[in-house]
Amino acid sequence: MPASSLIQIFLYIGVVILLAFPLGSYMAKVFNGEKTFADRVLKPVERGLYKVTRVKPDREMNWKQYAVCLLLFNLVGFLFLYLVLRLQGHLPLNPQHLKDIPRGLAFNTTASFVGNTNWQAYAGETTMSPLSQMLGLTVQNFLSAATGMTVVIALIRGLKRKTTDRVGNFWVDLTRSLLWVLIPLSIVLALFYAWQGTPQTLTANKSVKTLEGSTQTIAMGPVASQEAIKELGTNGGGFFNANSAHPYENPTPVTNAVQVMAILLISSALCITFGKMVGNRKQGIVILVAMLLLFVSLLSLAMWSEASGNPRIAKVGVSQPTTMEGKEVRNGVANSVFYAESTTSTSCGAVISSHDSLTPLAGMVCMLNIMLGEVVFGGVGVGLMGMLIFAVLTVFIVGLMVGRTPEYLGKKIESWEMKMAVIIILIPSACILIGGAIGAITRAGTASTLNPGPHGLSEILYAFSSAAGNNGSAFAGLNANTTFYNVFLGVMILIGRFGTIVPALAIAGSLAKKQPTPVSLGTFRTDKPMFPVMLSSIVLIVGALTFFAALALGPIVEHLMM
Repeated sequence: MPASSLIQIFLYIGVVILLAFPLGSYMAKVFNGEKTFADRVLKPVERGLYKVTRVKPDREMNWKQYAVCLLLFNLVGFLFLYLVLRLQGHLPLNPQHLKDIPRGLAFNTTASFVGNTNWQAYAGETTMSPLSQMLGLTVQNFLSAATGMTVVIALIRGLKRKTTDRVGNFWVDLTRSLLWVLIPLSIVLALFYAWQGTPQTLTANKSVKTLEGSTQTIAMGPVASQEAIKELGTNGGGFFNANSAHPYENPTPVTNAVQVMAILLISSALCITFGKMVGNRKQGIVILVAMLLLFVSLLSLAMWSEASGNPRIAKVGVSQPTTMEGKEVRNGVANSVFYAESTTSTSCGAVISSHDSLTPLAGMVCMLNIMLGEVVFGGVGVGLMGMLIFAVLTVFIVGLMVGRTPEYLGKKIESWEMKMAVIIILIPSACILIGGAIGAITRAGTASTLNPGPHGLSEILYAFSSAAGNNGSAFAGLNANTTFYNVFLGVMILIGRFGTIVPALAIAGSLAKKQPTPVSLGTFRTDKPMFPVMLSSIVLIVGALTFFAALALGPIVEHLMM
């Protein structure tokens, strides 16, 4: 890889880290109810919303009430989006007169966007009307991201509070996530994209004459607004089928740089928010360092694999075995790999290249990022949630080794917390392995693969990883718009999303009731340099033990065959 590309990538990472500190501190003030510079404008709006919806902001909830409100809210969003898609052909703002979305695809798309996955088994510009894109998909991009933020804030409160069963008010956390964080950042980013050339219009598609004299239809629509929240909310759903490889979604090298930093920004900043809210800034920095260790390690493996290229190409006399096939030709191999690493280490799923065309080991890195639970930054809110669950697991293992009751932030980790933590880790893992096995042995599953052998297995395994891990990217060699995959992957998305959120809230409720234990000489310090090394090691060990056999049959054997 050119040295300039590597320097550029580390500059991106550096900028994200620098921005994470002020944004994280700001979000801590938002969720602690402290004064911020935006209060003068947003407080009246917040009070108006509570008045209309009859929400009592000072009435906090226990974890069960919090979970019920979260699930009911997302159920209503699911039903609304499903109806919008099923009735698309009869609704306004449909200049192309697109038809209603079929039942299976509507279910899959609804589950995908409500579950912050944005798996797309369709071409957006030829399937979704501007109304469906705006009122349906973009709205859910905001709401699903805000839902993820509410979960981690409740978990942080559980770690911080003592002798109470209250973890906050879901409606307040949701409102403040939207008004103070997601909407302002998205407005700024959407205006930037529009300035750079991304369309934001409700006009019909344009028909133009090409230089060859033929006619080409150019899709138009409200792209900039969806593009902004797609990255900031780690959603990933593209307005166009080509996603961020499309010149309207990603028109310049500057937008490409901003996109990849926006994908990582809020998830990184929430680590600082965590440290601020628990009253120990080092705790947040330690979690951020653990994420960076995993991110850089896996990125290095993917970069090395792509730089090594395909030895079969080298054997036929090509001096440079690295291939541009499937890469973003405007930004080069290094930026394509970095974007792929960023989008799979979060739950974003946006792409500028075909992950199907990566070398086997680089493709495996993308898949492994998702399989690890997408805790390497992860989705907005739920990524930090997953890493905190692994932190609980880490201190439990350390406690077993030294023969004392494990503690995290002074809270004793007991059987209830460990049962819930194991459930959180096992649910997506089981969905990936069981779903992948069924896809690999059934005719309905294998009929959609475009490649035989190990690569075909990788396509199936990646699809179920992307669904259960709420990522949304794909290997692109799989025809997922079938009844089997639309229904099966949609179910896996919902299980992977809400099957982990509810146990996390249960942990929050349990920890909030406990009296913190004072620090002693026997306390395992989780704010020291050794902890991020142990934490990242535990994440990798759990991932390897769970998925090595499946990866060995797919990308690893494909690498050895190559």
